[in-house]
Amino acid sequence: MSSSATVRTARRRTLRVAAASLVAAAGLTLTACSGSEAAGTKAANRADSGVAAADPESAGSATGEQSADAQGGSGAKADTKPEAKPETKTGAAGKQLGSPNAARGGKAATPVRTTPLADGISKAEIYQLGEQRYRAKIVARGDVLATMETNGHDAGLDANDMFVVLTLGGKVHSWMGGGHTGPGTFKLAGGWTAKVTKTGELRYRAQILGRDNAVYGTVEANQHDAGLDANGVYIVLSSGGVISAHE
Repeated sequence: MSSSATVRTARRRTLRVAAASLVAAAGLTLTACSGSEAAGTKAANRADSGVAAADPESAGSATGEQSADAQGGSGAKADTKPEAKPETKTGAAGKQLGSPNAARGGKAATPVRTTPLADGISKAEIYQLGEQRYRAKIVARGDVLATMETNGHDAGLDANDMFVVLTLGGKVHSWMGGGHTGPGTFKLAGGWTAKVTKTGELRYRAQILGRDNAVYGTVEANQHDAGLDANGVYIVLSSGGVISAHE
């Protein structure tokens, strides 16, 4: 073989080796690219999956927040309605309770006490109208038989020979019998003396005298019965001129 043939053969081998190297390098490059793309795809998928996984939580949070907002909104409405209704009811109740109180000075809606009377049948329902102002209803078997009221002085009643005194302090004292018919002068319980005079039709006056005959008080029946608490001795003068006293 000549030297030129040897050179040619060497060149061909070199070219083949170079070509093979190029092919191998190209294959490695393609493999690397494919691997990178696959890795990128997997990473992208993972990222997308992460986003997708995060989104439901965000959506859940958003939904929870919306639900909370909705519940808060409905709670505010619920709160508003109950607050409005009790105020209305409260206002209505205040008016209902205020009417009888206003009519009777704020203290006559219910009796402050009930006292049984001397006849054993009737009772006195006592209502407070104000400072030293009381009303007593004489009730028997559910019927109101008479009404007494203090207005700056004690009140008295002759109820068919049962005598009743209502004091400025709201106390009731009752007894049976012991009446004297005026005009005239009569000895009373507790050492008092009553001098009864007639001043007009159904009008009588009784002067209450002590042991020294000094006048300690006066009772006037002016077309209705009158009463007096004389230091624990209770006196009634009727519009018919009957006077009675009891300790």
